[in-house]
Amino acid sequence: MEKGPVRWGILGAAKIAREWVAPAIHASARGVVAAVGSRDRAKAAAMAAPYGARAVEGYEALLADPGVDAIYIPLPNGDHVAWTLKCLEAGKHVLCEKPIALAAGEIDDLIAARDRTGLVAAEAFMVTHHPQWLRVRELLREGAVGRLRHVQGAFSFFNEDPGNIRNQADLGGGALRDIGVYPSVVTRYVTGAEPERIAAAIDWDMGIDATARVQAAFPEFHLDFYVSMRMAPRQLMTFHGDGGWLSVHAAFNAGAYGDEVIEIRASDATTILERFPRADQYRAQADAFNASVLDGAPFACPLEFSRGNQRMIDMIYAAAAA
Repeated sequence: MEKGPVRWGILGAAKIAREWVAPAIHASARGVVAAVGSRDRAKAAAMAAPYGARAVEGYEALLADPGVDAIYIPLPNGDHVAWTLKCLEAGKHVLCEKPIALAAGEIDDLIAARDRTGLVAAEAFMVTHHPQWLRVRELLREGAVGRLRHVQGAFSFFNEDPGNIRNQADLGGGALRDIGVYPSVVTRYVTGAEPERIAAAIDWDMGIDATARVQAAFPEFHLDFYVSMRMAPRQLMTFHGDGGWLSVHAAFNAGAYGDEVIEIRASDATTILERFPRADQYRAQADAFNASVLDGAPFACPLEFSRGNQRMIDMIYAAAAA
């Protein structure tokens, strides 16, 4: 007999939940948006209406809802650890928006709570579920670029609105926490490697890291990337080896930043373009999470992987302050 569906609750009515994650959850094969909880009942009702879901006033009321199996958290960064723990203690599986914590050590508490409760808890790195990144990992393992020697990355957009939470230090804002996590996570995901040393420089504005430039030494290769909330939009990741290179042109928000295509160039200048049908990486993430809840399937981004990524972000901040 088919298990499911997973009955999801959305904790708050943030833009990413309204526009991307809630529609993806509701469209997933074995999931449904069952309830939306907000401190503003009108906002909860407006977001719940398209799914025929319940509108719940207050976050605690959503956690107490017996008709909810799993909760998605899109709250401000500084609230992620506390509410993830509350969800687990309330008996709910939880998918939390990145960054799930502001320091690597905080994730130890989440791992302990996950293991104690036997529930699924994970960070919402949707890129680890996109077919193009599964393919990059496969290509590197097959030696498509030879021995990997260097990785370059960029992620930028322009946002100087002081009212936006990304520009508010007290809410855990900043470019590294919002977008710097992505060059880090995809590099670690496709190579399985961890950084040994990091050098970094940060441009501060409004009390947050508005731009960061990072040089990271891994055991077999180097990673250089920049991220900025004060530059025109750009996304790119390039993996360069002794036998060729490959680039992911719309690395993190395929569709919004360009087509889903990997450019592969061999040392003899032979070029191959691998194109992918338009994929909803948020739906793929929801499908994978549902499978973890219902079948015990491994999740691409377990908390241990998240702890490694946050450790790298911690190293960047420390290097820039040195």
